[in-house]
Amino acid sequence: MKGQLALFLNPTPMQFEQYKRNFDNLQIRMMQTGHKFYYDMILNKVQPLIINFFGFHATLYKESDVSSQYAMLKNRFLSLLESGEYRSHREVTWYADKLCVTSKYLSEVSKAVSGYAANFWINHYTALDISRLLRDKSLSFVQISDMFNFSSPAYFSRYVLHNLGVNPTEYRN
Repeated sequence: MKGQLALFLNPTPMQFEQYKRNFDNLQIRMMQTGHKFYYDMILNKVQPLIINFFGFHATLYKESDVSSQYAMLKNRFLSLLESGEYRSHREVTWYADKLCVTSKYLSEVSKAVSGYAANFWINHYTALDISRLLRDKSLSFVQISDMFNFSSPAYFSRYVLHNLGVNPTEYRN
């Protein structure tokens, strides 16, 4: 899981180029549906992706000290985020209560597994979704603010400024 999260957040330029080449080659081969050995070609292009990922992971985390209990808790936490709970709940305490642990323990586990505390992941998921919705100009700021249960559009605007670096109007432009 650490390797997956590290690649998601910050691949090195060499890793990015290597994976981009692998994906580009796979995409080219996927368009050749009439090829007699189509499935063999696809498998041949997917294997380097998998091997490169495991190679990256093995180099980055030679001896993993993350227990399966930590990994399971982190997976359950990410599942709550992926289900969209961040739209209504942006407090670590809420997630910790749902997972039957303390907020301090959840943040410690999150940091041990991914390198980032739980509040980072809550804000990361929230900011990604808000930025996606802000690109949809058919939605007003008030509508987006309501989707995320912000107490006011002004608080929503401050949240966007803090997490995206610009206010909602500037982000849209």
